Amino acid sequence: MRPRSARNTAQVTVVVPCYNYAQYLPAVTASVLSQAGVDAQVIVVDDASTDNSAQVARDLALRDPRITVVVHERNMGHIATYNDGLSRVVTEYVALLSADDLLAPGALSRATDLMHSNPRVGMVYGRPLEFSNERQLPRAASSRWQSWTVWAGHEWINWACRRGRCFILSPEVVMRTEVLQQVGFYNRLLPHSGDLEFWLRTAAHWDVGRINGPIQAFYRVHGANMHLTSFATMVVDLRHRLEAFRVLLTSEVLRGLPQADRLLDRARRALRREALILAARTLDSGGSTSDASALQDFALRVWPGQPASFRIRGVRWRLVRADEGKPPLPWQRTVEIFRTQADRVRWRAWRMVGIS
Repeated sequence: MRPRSARNTAQVTVVVPCYNYAQYLPAVTASVLSQAGVDAQVIVVDDASTDNSAQVARDLALRDPRITVVVHERNMGHIATYNDGLSRVVTEYVALLSADDLLAPGALSRATDLMHSNPRVGMVYGRPLEFSNERQLPRAASSRWQSWTVWAGHEWINWACRRGRCFILSPEVVMRTEVLQQVGFYNRLLPHSGDLEFWLRTAAHWDVGRINGPIQAFYRVHGANMHLTSFATMVVDLRHRLEAFRVLLTSEVLRGLPQADRLLDRARRALRREALILAARTLDSGGSTSDASALQDFALRVWPGQPASFRIRGVRWRLVRADEGKPPLPWQRTVEIFRTQADRVRWRAWRMVGIS
């Protein structure tokens, strides 16, 4: 649908959890407080950093009353830090932005305009852009074209289960504070896949919107990223995704949604398929047999009792060859080239429509 601007000025609070990210705090707070068309506030929650993050945050707050600082006496972990900040929000809209990420210009007004025009939409996301330093950022985050997409919540959940994945990085999301009051905060039992479970839980009660076209947030990639330091292999990521689907879909949250009893099965099938494809790709590119075996084992556990599919037979054939010391055949490497091209097509589709 075509975007429409709201006449009122939305009030948005951005919660910035921080642990040893003092050097990023000035930039992230500036990216929030410079947002046009909204009344923005920042809550910085320092989780007992061992650097000077708390002092930097306090100095920023002295210079701008729109910044509130909360400092933990002891380290509570990232989930508790998220929830502490979110519990303090009193404005109509809220966003959670890691201290090392940035909001794109105009992101908050675009998201709140969509929710103002669509009262059933509880969360809005858009296109994030990965970067490693500020020199890589575009001068403007705008786009020549812009549109809105709104999914019924159960439809968005169905897509996530069919693909077995999360379509959101995190900094690009803006929500209604009312959502938190209804569905609750992040699940402390899912420290590594809480985002996925939280988005699904939200979509069980609210519709989901997306800003198509302009960049909504900048996601910083560096060696200290939690997903890079905590998840060494893809099989670990798959396991955490499975736990998120299990916790949500085996609870009472989705009762009453269309085909609720089939959603977990769809997610399990999708994760099994992805694990087998990744195992085949690992071997076709001459990668580690132990990684491929771990992916195959995950696929067999996530959907036990299923007959051997052509993907399983293909992975087993590749493992036998690899164990015998035989290199990938020329056609295997050719297939992997086509898979890489298909990945690029899917990435472009996700960038345009938010689902892939």
